[in-house]
Amino acid sequence: MALENGKGTAAKRYAQCEASRDAFLQRGRDAAELTIPTLLPPEGHSGSTVYQTPYQGVGARGVNNLASKLLLALLPPNSPFFRLTIDDFDVAAIAGQDARGAVEEALSRIERAAMQEIEAKAMRVPVFEALKQLIVTGNALLYMPKDGGMKVFRLDRFTIKRDAMGNVLEILTKESVNALMLPVEVQEALDSAETEMKNLDLYTHLIRNQRGWEVYQEVAGMEIPGSRGKFKKDENPFIPLRFTRVDGEDYGRGYVEEYIGDLRSLEALTKAIVEGAAASSKVLFLVNPNGTTKSRTLAESPNGAIVSGNAADVSTLQVQKSTDFRVAADTMRTINDRIAFAFLMNSSVQRSAERVTAEEVRFMAQELESALGGVYSILSQELQMPLILQLLGGMEKTGKMPKLPKDTVKPTVVTGIEALGRGQDLNKLATFLQYLQPLGAEVIASEMNISDYIDRLGASLGIDTNGLIKSEEQKAQEQAMAQQAAEQQMQQQAMMQMAVRGTPEMIKQTAQQVEQ
Repeated sequence: MALENGKGTAAKRYAQCEASRDAFLQRGRDAAELTIPTLLPPEGHSGSTVYQTPYQGVGARGVNNLASKLLLALLPPNSPFFRLTIDDFDVAAIAGQDARGAVEEALSRIERAAMQEIEAKAMRVPVFEALKQLIVTGNALLYMPKDGGMKVFRLDRFTIKRDAMGNVLEILTKESVNALMLPVEVQEALDSAETEMKNLDLYTHLIRNQRGWEVYQEVAGMEIPGSRGKFKKDENPFIPLRFTRVDGEDYGRGYVEEYIGDLRSLEALTKAIVEGAAASSKVLFLVNPNGTTKSRTLAESPNGAIVSGNAADVSTLQVQKSTDFRVAADTMRTINDRIAFAFLMNSSVQRSAERVTAEEVRFMAQELESALGGVYSILSQELQMPLILQLLGGMEKTGKMPKLPKDTVKPTVVTGIEALGRGQDLNKLATFLQYLQPLGAEVIASEMNISDYIDRLGASLGIDTNGLIKSEEQKAQEQAMAQQAAEQQMQQQAMMQMAVRGTPEMIKQTAQQVEQ
């Protein structure tokens, strides 16, 4: 598909793509109504729109809880979520055989600089918003400009087309922009009526070809001058995200959609109990119209007054629904437990602490992976890897980091599948050593290769042991030095013993000389 030149090209294409998005958009709005309505508001909303909040807050709490855990696992605050790797052959070709430590230190500095860039741009805030969009609606679009922070497009603000393999072919975004923010030539071309509207629809159209991406922007049926450009395949600043994928569909499915039945049932039961409790709390006195007791007398009499009447004429209206309320409450409790389990609200993996250890992050990643059936791994590849590439590319262009050799230094996500694998290896090593404990330390030392165990332990923790663990040459050198020191000590002891044995003879000779 080639970019066309003509009035309203992007707007027309956006309207065409909306038809295939409507079903996903409606499901997303249904899910938002039961959780957080502001995540995907109804069509025609504005700042003055009053949203009807759900009777229950379990859905909103579950979305926020799951999004928080995903954020902690995807962007851990204490360590980089990626590593820059380079094999030994490339190290030898670039810097020599003995430069591994220096190269690793240089790459580590770049990793720390990238994490500082994430903190400077405050990326965790928009990523958290994108994760909530993914959980509820199943779709989100991230935009990372060269300058400034990250922007999140919700589902009603973009359309997307994919091929049969799920590769993105076309992206269209729609956002509202003030006419005064447009280029001067565009403002002059607009008529007075369009200028008085103040806010106009700005369309951004991206199409993929064999070489990369082509892009242009359009407003009021007019292409913005200077907006046409090209991106390489891995330099697209737009990152489309899906929570779960279904083959053949352009858009993803949300996590809330899988539990929409429980949420609807919980909403209906909560509404019934709230309204029933309100009705039950209302106190009404019924007076027999054919009796001797007058309702006016009863209403106007003060507390403790003596009036004439018949007690049988007065009764209290009560709602005899306590049994029904109890059944509804028990059902609510069961549904609430299912939703809490689905959204990981019953988990106690994470501590309430300012600093969360890498081991806790690894266990949380494992929990997310086992509970969500691979969703966490999808996000690690579709969110983290493009984020790394965009971040490093932007830092290279702005001079915040040196240009890395192409196809030599490669970023690797260390909080996804790799981290899970490392965690499994660590657990296996610990279990193996635990089973060997009854044999005793001497048997373990004689039968087990301690050096190999230390290397595997470091690999399972993601630690580069080069320079940290002594090499065989260093051990041999230290052993030779220790042996030499022992031999010198033995020689000194022998000389001292000889001196002690020769002392009486020396005293005798000295005495004879004195007598003479």
